[in-house]
Amino acid sequence: MSDKKQNKRNNNKNNYDEDYNPRFRKQRKKVCVLCSDKNFVLDYKNPEQLRKFINDKGKILPRRTTGACAKHQRDITIAVKRARHIAILPYTQN
Repeated sequence: MSDKKQNKRNNNKNNYDEDYNPRFRKQRKKVCVLCSDKNFVLDYKNPEQLRKFINDKGKILPRRTTGACAKHQRDITIAVKRARHIAILPYTQN
């Protein structure tokens, strides 16, 4: 009797993937906005466009949040810093 219960338990375990964890679900990989849309041009003189890449405190958002590739994340960082330097964007938000 106990052997049958053990076999059922083992069969249930085999149905799941080894990486399966019910607490964490797999998220879709984010696609870089700048790579996917060829008409999208990043401009440091456009603060509305740059506000997508900074949080409410004025910090530059990381790649895992924005979904930008490494090349375009560097461009975003440079554009935000240039906009801050010429006072289009604030360094901090209150």
